[in-house]
Amino acid sequence: MDNQANVAVYSSGEILPAWDLSDLYDGIDSSDLTYDLTVAASTADVFARDYMGKLAELGPDEFGDAIQEYEDLNELLSRIMSYAQLLFAANSEDGEIATFYQDMSERVTAVSAKTLFFELEINRLKDAEIKAFLSSASVVRYKPWLENVRVYKSYQLSDEVERLLHEKSVTGRSAWSRLFDETMAGLRFKLHGRELTNSEIMTRMSDPKEANRKAASKAFAKGLEDNIKLFSLVTNTLAKDKEIEDTWRALPRPVSSRNLGNQVEDDVVDALSNSVRLAYPDLSHRYYQLKAEWMGKDVLNYWDRNAPLPEADHTRIEWPRAREAVLGSYAAFEPTLGQIAGQFFDKAWIDAAPRSGKNSGAFSHPTVPSAHPYILMNYHGKPRDVMTLAHELGHGIHQVLAAPQGHFLANTPLTLAETASVFGEMLTFQFMLESAQDVTARRVMLASKVEDMLNTVIRQIAFYQFEERVHEERRQGELSADRLGEIWMEVQTDSLGPAFCYDDEYSYFWAYIPHFIHAPFYVYAYAFGDCLVNSLYDLFANGHPQFQEKYLDMLKAGGTRRHKELLAPFGLDASNPAFWQRGLGVVSGFIDELEKIL
Repeated sequence: MDNQANVAVYSSGEILPAWDLSDLYDGIDSSDLTYDLTVAASTADVFARDYMGKLAELGPDEFGDAIQEYEDLNELLSRIMSYAQLLFAANSEDGEIATFYQDMSERVTAVSAKTLFFELEINRLKDAEIKAFLSSASVVRYKPWLENVRVYKSYQLSDEVERLLHEKSVTGRSAWSRLFDETMAGLRFKLHGRELTNSEIMTRMSDPKEANRKAASKAFAKGLEDNIKLFSLVTNTLAKDKEIEDTWRALPRPVSSRNLGNQVEDDVVDALSNSVRLAYPDLSHRYYQLKAEWMGKDVLNYWDRNAPLPEADHTRIEWPRAREAVLGSYAAFEPTLGQIAGQFFDKAWIDAAPRSGKNSGAFSHPTVPSAHPYILMNYHGKPRDVMTLAHELGHGIHQVLAAPQGHFLANTPLTLAETASVFGEMLTFQFMLESAQDVTARRVMLASKVEDMLNTVIRQIAFYQFEERVHEERRQGELSADRLGEIWMEVQTDSLGPAFCYDDEYSYFWAYIPHFIHAPFYVYAYAFGDCLVNSLYDLFANGHPQFQEKYLDMLKAGGTRRHKELLAPFGLDASNPAFWQRGLGVVSGFIDELEKIL
């Protein structure tokens, strides 16, 4: 099976881009892919022979060479898995692709198991030994990576247990995640005599007509309800799986492993979560009461949360116009960003057409530094789709700029991974706001931006709160589907406020959130990123000196610096509660402005 390279895909009579994956491999039967699998397996054997049990005996330069060899092998394996993951995301209903994806997962896991010893042995080295290794320039380059590896030192298990966990991942967490993905991709939701995909039904859930929104929302809920036992089993199994591993590692909290990986302190995340939750009344409660009044209602139904705003222009935004708006906003801020973003369109790095079997969300996959990122989204021509395009291009630009740091140092922790994406949304929003023709258009755009920010900050912290409660309660035993629904409803009521009423079927809506399955506690990174970007944009708007230069340096740093180091040039400190209040204050200010013009 070959890649669908540069294929014209039609949606609503419009040609939308499909990505060309040949920069990775030209098909699942590619001779290059076969060769790389063979090379990876033999390289892993040689690496284990040369270094297993011998790290303490190496000289500084030899240790640097070992890290370089390890990085090169990991990049090769990541190239293989990136290709398999992208194919699967684009069409998880294709049996041949699904089999290929599982086969690559198993083969890559088997190869990487041979080199698992390397990081385990690094963590058994004494601090003095690491310090001696750092006398070599080739090792100094990897100092941030070494620090990331050694942060898990206190929680490391025996080599045998670590290898067992690693090898069983393909039949454990990865298998359950695949089951979730294939189930969601395969669901069809019955609406008005038609069977719609996940992406299609969710688009109709924000239809201008309330009757259509309601019908679509109830059809979506029915599809979730029909599969709620399966989704509950997946959620319970993965939560228990995490609890078992966390207990063996003596991690203090369910979120601890995520915080370690994000290179962020527990108290910083707690400060973020608490600050947002305290702001619920001023932000989401206040805005949705305003929206209810604007829509002429005493209270909103749950299907009104993402309803188009009164007076909104529902004209479809064609792809060329979306491209122009996003590229224009990036180029106006900094020409380099516009040039990088342009490559995604010119070189077929974007897959935008909705279709059966395709992942219903959106992402920018960094693949490997020796290649380039790819963006997946489902473009329906709505204003939010334009913001999604801006968001994912921000990720892509960040990934391109950080790529020279190399495979181990290009990726940022999740707390910073959303910076460029959310900043890109803000740039595009401000660009489009300035072009608004009248006060009505400005009002609608401002309200739409507030809703996007609430979805990024309030909703994601509510998701985080849901996860906290689920993982804590799971330690006492399996949670029923009803109990999962109860927790969901309590959290939603708390976060969205008294402006909403809910029908019973809304209790099933927790089940479709993929982050709960793929990356427990990932969600707070969105709120972290939004508040961080709000603070950064506030500085930019007020003429902070050399802002663009500092911003580019921050993106180029990739994972070589922590959040405190990256924010220091801007005079910002995420450990200070005022940092979060400043970011949340931007959202509050937009709501203040809306209250004045409504």
